[in-house]
Amino acid sequence: MPLLSFLIAFPLVAAVILLLVRSDKQRLVIVKIAAAVVAATAVITAAVFFKSGTVNIKINSEAFSRIVLILEIVLCGVIAFLSFRAKRILVGLLSITETALIVWFELAVGESLTVQADVVIDHLVIIMILIVGIIGSTITVYALGYMKDFQEKEKDVADRRPFFFFVMYLFLAAMFGLVLSNNLLNMYFCWEVTSFSSFLLIGYTGTKEAEHNSFRALWMNLLGGLAFAVAIVMLGCYDGTVEISRMIILGTKGADVVLPAALLVFAGLTKAAQMPFSSWLVGAMVAPTPTSALLHSSTMVKAGVFLIIRLGPVLGNNMAGILAMFAGSFTFLFASFAAISQSNGKKVLAYSTISNLGLIVCCAGIGTFESEWTAIMLVIFHAVSKSLMFLTVGTAEHHVGSRNIECFDGLFTKMPQLATCMVLGICAMFLAPFGMLISKWAAIKAFVDSGHALLLFALVFGSAATLFFWAKWLGKITAIVPEQKNVEKTVHGEEWFAIKGLSILTVITCVFFPMISSSVVVPYLKDIFHAATEVISEGNLITMSLMVIILVLLPVISSGHNKKKHTSINLSGVNAGSDVAFRGSISDTVPLSLRNWYLEDLFGEKKVMSLGNVVNIVTIAVVFSLLFGGMFHV
Repeated sequence: MPLLSFLIAFPLVAAVILLLVRSDKQRLVIVKIAAAVVAATAVITAAVFFKSGTVNIKINSEAFSRIVLILEIVLCGVIAFLSFRAKRILVGLLSITETALIVWFELAVGESLTVQADVVIDHLVIIMILIVGIIGSTITVYALGYMKDFQEKEKDVADRRPFFFFVMYLFLAAMFGLVLSNNLLNMYFCWEVTSFSSFLLIGYTGTKEAEHNSFRALWMNLLGGLAFAVAIVMLGCYDGTVEISRMIILGTKGADVVLPAALLVFAGLTKAAQMPFSSWLVGAMVAPTPTSALLHSSTMVKAGVFLIIRLGPVLGNNMAGILAMFAGSFTFLFASFAAISQSNGKKVLAYSTISNLGLIVCCAGIGTFESEWTAIMLVIFHAVSKSLMFLTVGTAEHHVGSRNIECFDGLFTKMPQLATCMVLGICAMFLAPFGMLISKWAAIKAFVDSGHALLLFALVFGSAATLFFWAKWLGKITAIVPEQKNVEKTVHGEEWFAIKGLSILTVITCVFFPMISSSVVVPYLKDIFHAATEVISEGNLITMSLMVIILVLLPVISSGHNKKKHTSINLSGVNAGSDVAFRGSISDTVPLSLRNWYLEDLFGEKKVMSLGNVVNIVTIAVVFSLLFGGMFHV
């Protein structure tokens, strides 16, 4: 227990120190030390509990529950104050409503409930601890160099870096608390802290656009928080528990926990930015890149899918499972289509994130051994590779001058190391033998075995769209444009540490895919489902692992032995001699131009997202109409 307390408490202490420190040099040292300690503690925690199976811990302290309740009220007061000051009255009222519900429940009902395990540590929790601890701390180191450049370039934005790093480490502490909590009351508090942290970081620049997007993120996540609070009240009043583990036991034994499960799934949908709540994540792209990488690709959005994966055994072919399955599959399909029409790199990453989260939610909703295996593996690979992509785009933006993919011409000449890392990230997202595509292979098998043909339709067409937008990006940055100046010498060492570190981590996770499956994921699922099913044969997994090694080693081995022969580039007219221009049909000199096809008429963002939102609104409305109709049926 002291180790777990330190895991949560240390980031809080680091956050307070960073809030007080104003010196860049001191901040540099403190963040690096804090990141190393957080990552090391996460690894040590994983090692300590790895062979212990499922560990249940009870917090024997009434004072702890009282402190959490007081902090919830304080958080509500802060949110209400900020909302009313910004004339966002409904946001403030939403926060007050859900907090009042939780306070009433804890004082009127909560004291009569017996909690057997406030904290549960199993292999799924260990995976999440490692993701938050290693990737999260790496991103905070990246933020040192990035935010320095950001403040130098954005002269109109007040330099509030102490506050920025304070919120980042506050968020890490809340995420550790969230994934460790088996007691839904404690999880709810951490859930709200992550929502508030996201709100603060999205609004960092203080512009009207940032304020608008931060409040949109806040109210959508608070709506999910309200559903979370109602689920707690229902479980406590009707089932006599506020524990996830106990809820799952009751559900698998035939107790009716479908409605609270559906409410928790709804909360997960908002946090994971599923349609119709995906606009908050797209809007969050106005924030500095470390915010996008930390909150909206690797960790915060994973809180939503973590909760739904946790609920997997009580989902499946009931209304709660159907809600997750269809809301996730429709989000995967429509967000993949929307990404096709985007040239803004961060927007492509945003819609790709929403899409992949949709696939994870869908798999978790099926609630079988195969689908849960797929969901967990997708979480791992997506967290690593998408964080890498966000960081490479952020650094490219500062040194190329734009985040538009069409401005990445000649990136291999301008920034060869960065381009290599970006290519690796893209390949990891959609190409075999990297983990994301192998996980989609497993998803196809899980969908077929579960008998959901419509889900398979969404997976196939959504994956085709994924291939389209990633291939466009890959082709863009791998095209060599001559006479470009190398500009990556000015990239900060902290940025290289994070980018190259995540690149190595991406390769490691793909190479050790079979070991992660057999030693971490499968044992967790055996414990949950009391049986095991072979999703992808171990031989196939090992083959894919060896292919990754070969793909990585071949360029390294061959790079020093190639005798490069320079030839004139064949352009769309007579080469003007510079390889960057040609003489056109009327002898005018035309500059070389490389442009992608975005099919805006077919896959325009507004058209696709509007349709997806309508489809999912109808899905959610139908599910809850049937659930509440059944509940009140006489």
